[in-house]
Amino acid sequence: MSVAFRRESDEEHLEPKFEIPIPPGPNLVTAKGLAQIAARVAALEAAVATETEETRLAEAKRDLRYWRTRHATAELAPPPPADEVAFGSRVRFRLKGDERMIHIVGDDEADPAEGRIAFSAPLARAMMGAGPGDFADFAGTEDAIEILAIGDDA
Repeated sequence: MSVAFRRESDEEHLEPKFEIPIPPGPNLVTAKGLAQIAARVAALEAAVATETEETRLAEAKRDLRYWRTRHATAELAPPPPADEVAFGSRVRFRLKGDERMIHIVGDDEADPAEGRIAFSAPLARAMMGAGPGDFADFAGTEDAIEILAIGDDA
């Protein structure tokens, strides 16, 4: 029989579902980030226990595998130093004339719209180790970032 007359199943048109990729490197977290991961695991465990629809159940199980792995590999970072940009720091800085403030957090806790960026992000990496009054290179520009303040009052 010709392939043109063969009935294709609905399954052939579905996009394959892959595991959620784990970010490379250490899984550093803040205390708040660790609590968020634990809450996510608990919520997904509850969803898996009650879900009856096959597709949503498979998706919830996949998400649960990711979050259990992130919980098991989480490393609570020590408090950041007060005088140097590090993981967990709140930083007020100037970039291209605009003053901004960010909090450097773990990959899963990051939310750029809320001012939380991952420690692995290029902006965070550019500032690591700098102190108030220091300048850092960023995006191919020398002294593009001026560190104004570090800490809760940044």
